[in-house]
Amino acid sequence: MPIKTQNLRVAKMQELTTPAELRAQLPISEAASLTVEGGRNAIQRILKGEDDRVIAVTGPCSIHDTEAALDYARKLQALRVECADTLEIVMRVYFEKPRTIGGWKGLINDPFLDGSFAINDGLLAARELLLEINEMGLPVGTEFLDTAVPQYVADLVSWAAIGARTTESQIHREMASGLSCPVGFKNGTRGNIQIAIDAVRSSAQPHHFMGLSEGGQAAIVGTSGNPDCHVILRGGEGTNYDEASVDTFCYTAEKDGIRPQVMIDASHANSGKLPERQPEVLANVGGQIARGDHRIMGVMVESNLVAGAQKLGGEGPLVYGQSITDGCIDWATTQDCLRELSDNVRQRRGALTRKAS
Repeated sequence: MPIKTQNLRVAKMQELTTPAELRAQLPISEAASLTVEGGRNAIQRILKGEDDRVIAVTGPCSIHDTEAALDYARKLQALRVECADTLEIVMRVYFEKPRTIGGWKGLINDPFLDGSFAINDGLLAARELLLEINEMGLPVGTEFLDTAVPQYVADLVSWAAIGARTTESQIHREMASGLSCPVGFKNGTRGNIQIAIDAVRSSAQPHHFMGLSEGGQAAIVGTSGNPDCHVILRGGEGTNYDEASVDTFCYTAEKDGIRPQVMIDASHANSGKLPERQPEVLANVGGQIARGDHRIMGVMVESNLVAGAQKLGGEGPLVYGQSITDGCIDWATTQDCLRELSDNVRQRRGALTRKAS
C-alpha cells in the first residue's frame, strides 16, 4: 500500500456553500443594484477626469458588529447626501484582515469572534450587511484578500482595494483584472510605489488563471482586464502624502504609462499608526486640493462611531461602535474632516474659475 502523502497537516475539512447558493438566498435587489452601478460609474468618471469631485472611502478598519456598522452607515449616508456636490462618499466595509503572524482575520473568517471559524455564516452575514447598506443608497468599498470571496459578494461592491501585503501578488493582480469595479492598489509596506504602479499595469491586461465558478467548481477564469485601477499612497517607512511625494509618484506613474492620479490613505504609515493624526493628514491633503491639485482624486479614512480601538477577548463586554483591529477616529471628527474636505473641493473650483476669468 502506498504511503499517504496528501493532507497530512489538514485537521478538518468542511463543505463550503457555493456563490450561487448564497446569491439565491440573498439576491441583489433593484435598489441595491442601482446603488452599486451608480457608485461604480461615479468613481470611473472621477478616475477619467470627467467629474471633479473627490472620492472619500470612509468607515471602520474592519466590521465585527453588523448592527453598529448599520448605525454608522445611516450617519454616513446623511453626510453623503450633504456633500454630494463635492465628494463621492463610499463606506469602507472590510470583512477580511491580513495578519502578519496571527489574530482575528475578519467577519467572514470568524463571524462569532470565538474561534469557531463558521465561514458559511460569515459569508451570509457579509452579504446581508452589504445588501442593507446598498439599499440605503450608500455605495461600499472593501478589501479583497481571499481570491474566492469576490464570487460571493463582488456584485454588491462599488470599489475594491488590494492591500500593501498583497499588491505584489500575481494572483491578486489577476483577480483585479476580472473585477467589475474600480480597484485601488496600495504601495508596499516599506513604501515601494513601483509595485503598485506595476499592479495597475498588470491588472489592465487580460489574464487566465485557476478560480472558482458560481457553482463552486474549480474553473479556468479568463478576464478582459480592468482599466479602472489606481494607486493608493499609504506611507511606508515614512509618510508619502505631502506635495513632494505626490509629485514624485505622479511623475513616475506618467512615465510608466498610467494616469498620474492618486488616492491618499490618511491612516496606516501616513498617520504613524496613530489614528488621531488622520485629521492632520487630511488637512494637508485638503490644502493641496484647495490650491488646485487635481491629481489627488480620493482619500481613505479609518473611522467608527467611537474613537480608538479595543482588544478582542479582554475583560468585560466590547464597547459598541469601537474597532477591534486598528484604531479609528470617531464620528464627530469624521464629519468635521469630510466637511472640510468638501470645502477644499469648492475652493479648488473657485481657484479654477478665477484663473479662467
